[in-house]
Amino acid sequence: MSQLAPGLFKKLYHSIWREWLIYHLADERYRFMFDAPPPNEWVVLDCETTGLSIAKDQIISIGAVKIVGNTLMTSERLELLVKPDKQVSAESVKIHRLRELDVANGLDPEVAAAKLMNFIGSRPIVGYYLEFDIAMLHKVIWRMLGQGLPQPKIEVSALYYEYKNAQLPPNEQGGMIDLRFDSLMKDLGLPVRDAHDALNDAVMTGMAFIKLRQLLGH
Repeated sequence: MSQLAPGLFKKLYHSIWREWLIYHLADERYRFMFDAPPPNEWVVLDCETTGLSIAKDQIISIGAVKIVGNTLMTSERLELLVKPDKQVSAESVKIHRLRELDVANGLDPEVAAAKLMNFIGSRPIVGYYLEFDIAMLHKVIWRMLGQGLPQPKIEVSALYYEYKNAQLPPNEQGGMIDLRFDSLMKDLGLPVRDAHDALNDAVMTGMAFIKLRQLLGH
């Protein structure tokens, strides 16, 4: 039996995995997330939470904005408040400035997740330390779909590391690079909005993504 070329094998594997996920999707209304994404489009995502524990904390706000080509589509954005089941601590209020009364009339987490999934569609998801936001969302989305978000995920800090690392002499590559968001934005010459606001953070992350794509020639 002839062997498959590595590229063809990878394509076949992803096709089979996609069909397996679709077959096990708990809610057919979200099958659209498995469609081919619109070319050259992404959604930048950020969440604010009651704390930094994936196990114990919850989402209280979601911000998302679309990118088409090299344009941040600020007119096509999503900004949601989410009502948590637990009390919003004074410490977390100091960070994101959302009080318990601010989120008291927020959306049910599943309603917010549904709105977000419809906004994202099949587009790749972009974020800064996106793994945490996705893990927080999956606490809700797994209950709805029996699985997580299938879209490709793009980490801006990884793109920045790739860009900075390529500028170093060969003997210094692979070392430590300052990946703090303020440092990243300053180094890229990008304006900084008020941080710890989900939509503002998504917009700033989107600006960094566009700039890094240009610098890296992606």
